[in-house]
Amino acid sequence: MPTGTNGHVPALAAENATAAKHVGVKHSSSYLDVSAVEDFAAAPAKRMRLDNVCTLLEDKVAVQASENEIAEVVIVCEPEQASLMMGGLHPRGSLYERPINIDTAKAQHAEFRTQLRAHGLRVLTVREVLAFNVEENFSARVQLEDLVFSLITYDITPGHKMEEFAADDRPYLSDDYKREVIEKMSVSQLVDTVMTNPTVHLTPSYRDTGLTATYTFEPLSNLVYTRDQQITTCKGVVMGRLRSAQRQQEVQVMRFCLRKLGLVPVADMKEPGFLEGGDFFPISQDLAMLGVGLRSNVAAGTQLMEEDLLGTRRFCIVRDDFDQAQDRMHLDCVFSVLSDTCCIMLEDIMGEASPLRRLVDEYVREGEGKPYTLARQGIEFSAFMRSEGFNIIPITTEHQLAYACNVLNLGNSRIISVHTPSARQIVKSPHFKGDVRVIDFSSITSMYGSVHCASQVLRRIPRALIPEKVAVPTATPERLEVMLE
Repeated sequence: MPTGTNGHVPALAAENATAAKHVGVKHSSSYLDVSAVEDFAAAPAKRMRLDNVCTLLEDKVAVQASENEIAEVVIVCEPEQASLMMGGLHPRGSLYERPINIDTAKAQHAEFRTQLRAHGLRVLTVREVLAFNVEENFSARVQLEDLVFSLITYDITPGHKMEEFAADDRPYLSDDYKREVIEKMSVSQLVDTVMTNPTVHLTPSYRDTGLTATYTFEPLSNLVYTRDQQITTCKGVVMGRLRSAQRQQEVQVMRFCLRKLGLVPVADMKEPGFLEGGDFFPISQDLAMLGVGLRSNVAAGTQLMEEDLLGTRRFCIVRDDFDQAQDRMHLDCVFSVLSDTCCIMLEDIMGEASPLRRLVDEYVREGEGKPYTLARQGIEFSAFMRSEGFNIIPITTEHQLAYACNVLNLGNSRIISVHTPSARQIVKSPHFKGDVRVIDFSSITSMYGSVHCASQVLRRIPRALIPEKVAVPTATPERLEVMLE
């Protein structure tokens, strides 16, 4: 596999062909990334079929064995005007930490996507995946219409009955009429409807058009955090099951996007399991971890093991038995992997004496297809990580509350952070040999998450495919000043 001038392995090999295909046509960067993924992923014999099917990554699987392998394809959701506006009307009720400025959030997320692309990733946005090829491909159009149909509800306003509506008006409450409305929508209307999840309440007016409509919405105002709706393991994508009522429709939308990309999930989390992506960490081809507590639970870990959805020999459940606080809701709020031998961790959860400590239960299986069995139980988390050969950079509570732990590893210790003081701490550590790029993400963190939360890596390049000559740049305190722009 060829390497780039900066030692990056190119995410896709069809850039020039894609660019030529779109000469003279103005498209967003995400559109071009989705198109390039299509060109790269489809085998030559299947590229001709793309006029008849809606898949963009046919017969491909998502794979992620380690957070330190080179990220190739990531899906994000740029802040959506309508859904974010609604969520911003009452931030606390929308699971936000602070009030937000929509324009600032959009600009900061755009810079985040720019940084991801600068590191060689293909960056797919939910909006572009939903809209991709809908104008040109009738099958894609019909599939998007079906999704919208499932998300729009027509109902009779409470206190009224169908018998109150004139006979000529009753068809306008029907699924047939809803389908007719959807079929006339533009692509942007369809996508906006997905993002706002509307219910139309209908009352007889006895005049004019015979009906009065009022509206309620359940906007997908947290979909900007694309980490949580699913996890990506060595076996593929497993769809999650989210705790919060405000987020129930997100899994359906992300499942649609992944299927359109040809990444058919290998499983769905089932009741009584709760699974949120911010709790999952692939450590290596041998080990994966799931944090359980406020959001994910042990039942989710049990399903992952029983249905052989991990692809690793060992699996650790990291228990939050004593804390379960919103500021530390997911494992990625207090921990992250910086390299194969270095991680960051909230210092307040470290040590046997810590009242906030996490405890690790380790499960092991003897071979492919064999059941997992409990090997060790109740190991203090920092002690476990050290036993795995990791050096730990401790993060203070003050820095953790500013999302210092919620970094994104793009592979080979190329880190995106949102917190300058902890970035300085990381690059000054003798245990860290990579690069850190700091971006302003303050409007996005207002919604209770940072760059790890706001991204789902769908594919990382297995190390076996990377030539040994690929160089990893080394960060130093002197170089940090240049990187912290």
